[in-house]
Amino acid sequence: MRKVFMLAASLAFIGASAANAQTSPTPSQPPAAEPDAAPKIQRFNVVDVSELPQETQKQVEQVVAQGNDATLKELHSTIDATPEAKAALDAKGATSEQVVATAMSKDGTLTLITKKKS
Repeated sequence: MRKVFMLAASLAFIGASAANAQTSPTPSQPPAAEPDAAPKIQRFNVVDVSELPQETQKQVEQVVAQGNDATLKELHSTIDATPEAKAALDAKGATSEQVVATAMSKDGTLTLITKKKS
C-alpha cells in the first residue's frame, strides 16, 4: 500500500479536525458536500519510522529533507493543540517533537510518524 507523506497539508487536516470537534453544524444548515475534499480525520495512529518498511523509511527521509524547521514547528504546535493527536502520542510514549511526517489514508486515519532523537 502506498501512502502520501505530507507535513504542511497535515496541518490543515489536524486543524480542521480540532475545529470540527469544537463546533457542530446547526440543524438548519447541513454541511455542504465536497466530493473532492480530503477525508476527515477519524482516528490517529502513531508509528516510529524504524517500524516502517525500508522503502517507506526512504520516502519519509526524503519528505523530512524537503521540509523546513518552521513547518515542522507549526506541525508540532498544531498536534499539541489537538487533544486526540496528543493522546495518541502519549499512549505510545512519544511527544509531538518526535513527529517528523504524517500520512493520511482514505479511511480517515492520520498516521503520525515519529523518529527518536539519536
